[in-house]
Amino acid sequence: MPEQQNIEWKESWQDEYLKWICGFANAQGGKLYIGCDDRGNVVGIQDSKKLLEDIPNKVRETMGIIVGVNLLTHEGVY
Repeated sequence: MPEQQNIEWKESWQDEYLKWICGFANAQGGKLYIGCDDRGNVVGIQDSKKLLEDIPNKVRETMGIIVGVNLLTHEGVY
């Protein structure tokens, strides 16, 4: 599945990606996949459990909205 207007692939989390979440919130929604290269191939992430807490907290603190964050695995890779 290629990147589209409402789908974005990122290899690792950076706080600047909060702007993508804000854009999705102001549009028709979207999905930000962390741990995937530009082609959507799974490359994995470190500290996945920490990100499961950090990302929703940062979104809530900066934008005042609640977002769903899920941990997906692909062939044992987080």
